Amino acid sequence: MSDLVRNVRSWFVPEEVRGEGNTPDYRFSLANERTFLAWLRTALALIGGGFAVDQFLPDLGRAWRIGLALALLAAGVLCALRAVNHWVRCERAMRRGEDLPVSRFPALLGIAIGVVAVAMVVVVLLGWEG
Repeated sequence: MSDLVRNVRSWFVPEEVRGEGNTPDYRFSLANERTFLAWLRTALALIGGGFAVDQFLPDLGRAWRIGLALALLAAGVLCALRAVNHWVRCERAMRRGEDLPVSRFPALLGIAIGVVAVAMVVVVLLGWEG
């Protein structure tokens, strides 16, 4: 649990990460930042998709609409939080000369989005109304 608290704390105190190990080649830090920004764009797209499902599919049954919208919104929130955590973990690993951290999150996010997409295809094809 202390690692989790330490990681979350370092989100807001980046000087702690900067104080660890040696400064990596700036190109690696910039690449890490670009990856972070790509994850944030993905999070924003998921959040926007959640709002779009809720606002622009009024004929869809309420339960389906809310379920799909909440799934997309939750994926967006998780993606944004994961982006910050992964950025810190990668920066710390680069400074320590360690291997970059691995994560199952991309696979889990891909599966979750795939499930939502299949549900949306079924809803569109069957034309379900609530």
